[in-house]
Amino acid sequence: MDRTGTVRVVPHDPLPPDPFAGDPEDPSMALGDQDFEQEQQLGDEERAELLSDLADLAVYQALLEPRGIRGIVVDCADCGEAHYHDWELLRSSLEQLLNDGRMRPHEPAYEPNPGHYVSWEYCRGFADGVIETEDQHSR
Repeated sequence: MDRTGTVRVVPHDPLPPDPFAGDPEDPSMALGDQDFEQEQQLGDEERAELLSDLADLAVYQALLEPRGIRGIVVDCADCGEAHYHDWELLRSSLEQLLNDGRMRPHEPAYEPNPGHYVSWEYCRGFADGVIETEDQHSR
């Protein structure tokens, strides 16, 4: 059976809609006085930093994904644990922060292999090394 053209493009929505939006019995209300619907305004400096981070993330992914790196690990100051973010999850989170001024919670990676994730600092150093090497070869 020929199935050419039967797969349709699904638009990218980084997170599903909130199933409790507008519900006065929303269970998250027990978490305290947090108005998740009120958008936060980012300052110009914060916006510029997020845009820079998104640009850097694209470079890091292009350089490291072909080498088997699945994403970035971040040491969380709040809980003291390492959080593993796949490239697309981190991109979605940063874009949501840029657009909405906040990030919704997300499910952590399931049993991530720490060897497949590197720190932001590692990414920066790796990219700097690649750029330096290319500059030396182009001279």
